[in-house]
Amino acid sequence: MSGRLTGRVAFITGAARGQGRAHAVRMAREGADIIAVDIAGKLPSCVPYDHATPEDLAETTRLVEATGRRILASEVDIRDADGLNRAVDDGVAAFGRLDIIVANAGISPPQVWNEITVEDFRDVMDVNVTGTFNTVMAGAQKIIDGGRGGSIILISSAAGIKLQPFMVHYTASKHALTGMARAFAAELGKHAIRVNSVHPGPVNTAMGSGDMVTALARAMETNPSLQNMMTPFLPTWILEPEDVADVVCWLATDESKHITAAAIPVDQGSTQY
Repeated sequence: MSGRLTGRVAFITGAARGQGRAHAVRMAREGADIIAVDIAGKLPSCVPYDHATPEDLAETTRLVEATGRRILASEVDIRDADGLNRAVDDGVAAFGRLDIIVANAGISPPQVWNEITVEDFRDVMDVNVTGTFNTVMAGAQKIIDGGRGGSIILISSAAGIKLQPFMVHYTASKHALTGMARAFAAELGKHAIRVNSVHPGPVNTAMGSGDMVTALARAMETNPSLQNMMTPFLPTWILEPEDVADVVCWLATDESKHITAAAIPVDQGSTQY
């Protein structure tokens, strides 16, 4: 622990497990207190993997507290703007400030293009795009009010730079986050707030649980020539959540103080050809 985030407070969505938990624990180890939210419950019907649970969120709380830092965790759907506002208000009241936002929560359903219903498309966009917008809006003014500047990190995907076959809605949503980060960066820059997007390739999380692998394999059978579109240059095909958290934490520190409006791939080179 180097204390690079000592005294700061981070608001993290999708914090019950996976990347969100890794971000929370990594930042806590660097000295940050955490405002954590997660739906910790049922996801839209198009999602084939297991959802997070209240027990998962409680484990994140335990892991953060084990670092010696404070955490305020609550069950909130990021589509619920009022709920996010309450979570941030309560967190700032408890911890006194807000410096960092990590808009991590999102969903990733594999579906062949002509099997995506209007409802499926709407659900993915509502969670991944509107939910991310809600997250930034819940916290940005708090960072401005602190007068110290800050860092906002939107978790997009390699699909937000290139594409993810068999996920038209997911690819569209993650491209939207790339533009959203740049647009927020332009307007929030005068407050010394940096906004960047991070674009992981495959990550070893619970998104691979339930029927996810079966659903993806079934989609790939419809067009096998697309299955190698995300082949990496490096020998590691699948990252651990902590690998992404290292990059996200760096973007929250002063070491990246001149970086904003950037789309940063963490994908072993898979989007570069």
